[in-house]
Amino acid sequence: MITKRRLIALACTGGLAAIFPNAIRTASAESASRMLVGFGAGGAIDVIARMLVDGMKGYSSSFIVDNRPGAGGRLALGALKTSSADGTAIILTPASSVAIFPHVYKSLGYDAFKDFAPVTTVCSFPFLITVGPMVPAEVRTLADFVTWCAANPKLATYGTAAAGSMLHFTGVSLAKAGRFAFVHLPYGGPGGIQDLIGGRIAATIYPIGTALPYVQSGAIRALATTGPQRSPRIPDVPTVREAGYPALEANEWFGVFVPANTPAEMVNHLNEAIRAVVNTDAFKTALARLAMDSAGETPKEFAQLIKSDFDHWGPIVQASGFTPED
Repeated sequence: MITKRRLIALACTGGLAAIFPNAIRTASAESASRMLVGFGAGGAIDVIARMLVDGMKGYSSSFIVDNRPGAGGRLALGALKTSSADGTAIILTPASSVAIFPHVYKSLGYDAFKDFAPVTTVCSFPFLITVGPMVPAEVRTLADFVTWCAANPKLATYGTAAAGSMLHFTGVSLAKAGRFAFVHLPYGGPGGIQDLIGGRIAATIYPIGTALPYVQSGAIRALATTGPQRSPRIPDVPTVREAGYPALEANEWFGVFVPANTPAEMVNHLNEAIRAVVNTDAFKTALARLAMDSAGETPKEFAQLIKSDFDHWGPIVQASGFTPED
């Protein structure tokens, strides 16, 4: 079995070449290339970037992952903006970077629509809305939880990985739909799960891969998943739409971009190269181990997805009144 730890080890040592035998071979690409990642090594997006790069060894003479952590991925996007538009500088970044951050930050450092050319999505995943021991056992559904929060306003708290993220604004959407006050606590990572287990907060909203092991162990309870369909990894948990809160439907994705003005033929070529890797059974299996689903649109389809997400989250962010500290 390929565990997450094993995937990280393989990605960091180049061992994934054996897993992806159908690597792309493009002898015309003679320059060194790099895939920027705005987060540190070892996280899910870094692991996936390394899987991609390892499967695309023939894309250029050398191809590396270039980690540029900081500012929630914004530093890496700033670096991409000023890179050469020749297909050698690529980034793998979350949806929030282009669909939510433009609504959040007054000084972002890049224009999500003018500075980058979308190539393709790579994967997507929903969130899990979970509760812990602070919430009584008789609270079994999302509607029950909303009722409990309204009756216990001092206890109605939820943790996420970061303020200004899609996770954060999913909680904002729940509070608006349920007409109750929901205090957000950003943890800067998965630490909210431990506070949930310890009974220090009422709920968390995290990517399914982060929360699922704790749900499966019985340490916390899942009320709903934000995906459009039930997750095969936790099929007994309803979607937010089934739970009566369709406005909470959300999927985060990781997508590839290049600098604006990159020739269309290069964008299309890169799209084909990435999708060839993403569509392999080995890559899909590896993603499944991370509780993610493979994706892969054409550049035009990806651009439409970005615009749709941008338009969806804009009013939610603006109505929240959230102002970031940085």
